[in-house]
Amino acid sequence: MIADVKKTAEHKMQKSLEALKTDLGKVRTGRAHTGILDHVTVDYYGTPMPINQVANLTLIDARTIGISPWEKKMGAIIEKAIRDSDLGLNPSSQGELIRVPMPALTEERRRELIKVVKGEGENARVAVRNLRRDANHHLKDLLKKKEVSEDDERRAQEEIQKLTDKFIAEIDKLLAAKEADLMAV
Repeated sequence: MIADVKKTAEHKMQKSLEALKTDLGKVRTGRAHTGILDHVTVDYYGTPMPINQVANLTLIDARTIGISPWEKKMGAIIEKAIRDSDLGLNPSSQGELIRVPMPALTEERRRELIKVVKGEGENARVAVRNLRRDANHHLKDLLKKKEVSEDDERRAQEEIQKLTDKFIAEIDKLLAAKEADLMAV
């Protein structure tokens, strides 16, 4: 039973780490890539949809993303969604093609992106701590039901704390690497 709780907690913490890696991949460092727009959603007939499900995303050059909506009327909606996102991008229409130029990273913009990265990191840390809390709560329930001894429960809590510390250290390492990447000119 305790092994199941620990295994579940570790699996979920690993998922939180993977989600952070994905989120950090979306924070751009200067070059354009279509993954930047993955979390931007548009209103498609009353349903929020990711941009890549209502349009074709391509790289026009190293600093420009091209978006070709599948329906003409979606162009303005896609433009507004990109403008309203926290990415600091300014799309422009050219007929049916929407061009999204990647502005050069200024020192100020780099600092803003570092704040975004730190926010993502803090969210991941909170998620890991919440998983620790849930696992500890589950262990306490097992103790109340007298399915495990107090010593086993205490030992398991210590192991879950070690897991938590390990994953938070991983998160910190990822954040430090991304910050260094952002500050490199």
